Amino acid sequence: MEENKKVMLTGDRPTGRLHIGHYAGSLRRRVELQNAGVFDEMYIMIADTQALTDNAGNPQKVRDNVIEVALDYISAGIDPSKVHIFVQSRIPELFEFTCYFSDLVTMSRLERNPTIKAELGMRKFGESIPVGFLTYPISQAADILLFGATSVPAGEDQAPMVEQAQEIAHKFNSTYGEVFIEPKIMVPEGVSKRLPGTDGKAKMSKSLGNCIYLSDDEKTVNDKVKTMFTDPTHLMVSDPGHTENNPVFMYLEAFAKDEHFAKFLPEYPNLDALEEHYRKGGLGDVTVKRFLASVLNDVLSPIRSRRHELEKDIASVYKVLEEGTKAAQEKAATYGLMARRAMGINYFENRKFIEKQQKAYNKAHQQQEALAAYLAKNKKS
Repeated sequence: MEENKKVMLTGDRPTGRLHIGHYAGSLRRRVELQNAGVFDEMYIMIADTQALTDNAGNPQKVRDNVIEVALDYISAGIDPSKVHIFVQSRIPELFEFTCYFSDLVTMSRLERNPTIKAELGMRKFGESIPVGFLTYPISQAADILLFGATSVPAGEDQAPMVEQAQEIAHKFNSTYGEVFIEPKIMVPEGVSKRLPGTDGKAKMSKSLGNCIYLSDDEKTVNDKVKTMFTDPTHLMVSDPGHTENNPVFMYLEAFAKDEHFAKFLPEYPNLDALEEHYRKGGLGDVTVKRFLASVLNDVLSPIRSRRHELEKDIASVYKVLEEGTKAAQEKAATYGLMARRAMGINYFENRKFIEKQQKAYNKAHQQQEALAAYLAKNKKS
């Protein structure tokens, strides 16, 4: 176990391009942490193996989106010279220890996991739940523990997954000896709630088609914001409106700064003033949506520009992934070796164990030979 080393690990499933929910939820914070130099090591995983748990019949979807996620990471500000971006399926220890960790978790514990229950309800598997999907909290624990992660930046909805990793680390350490660090979740700052979809549903999801992507162009953002769900009781401009649980205002809470008001809506000094007017009545949704579209395009503009440049040399992006994956392989191999030693399954490398067994067999043979000699001698007499 590495002492006093601060290590961050997080990641995303490559099932589509990343959206502003990812950005507000954790990606923006990752960039801030990277630039602040808070961690000694930072790893960001493209979780292609995990993505296959519910996309096994469409591997091309996962394969195509590995590069999309990588492009989103780097264009959003992740610096490969400071952060190891790696591909999950290329780290063999992750699969090995998913198997070992599965022996430390009961099925009933997995079924109680709130994140799994929510995901199962959304995907409507019915009786056809893939085993890999049901057990991915164990896989995710391997992802976290094999890198010695002390912190996992993620949304509050992922807290049960980190708790599962903590439990597995504790159980392993109690059973075999101290190897793994019990990680802590880092909930994003400045966002009180997870961003809903543009349709008002609780989750912004690629599969539901209710996302604003980091790579969306200005017109696409404008069109998506224009059709966003707001307060269904705010029918007339003069009607008092509700800002709480109103997707438009939730997005503004996540992205709007005072300088955006000065730039795009100078009649209001800040978000508090805008919300107060909306709640009082006399402020239409069209005005608020136009402002939100301006804010989002202002935030996304530099990300789009960087992505456009990166798309000109895709081979160099794959080189970044290759180098990041090599560093991740070395780290996971180190923890894998320590864990195998603790479990006593490093059969071929443990020369002392082999020598100890040889001594035991030699002693047994000596005793047998001594007994045989004794019996033979007594028989003659």
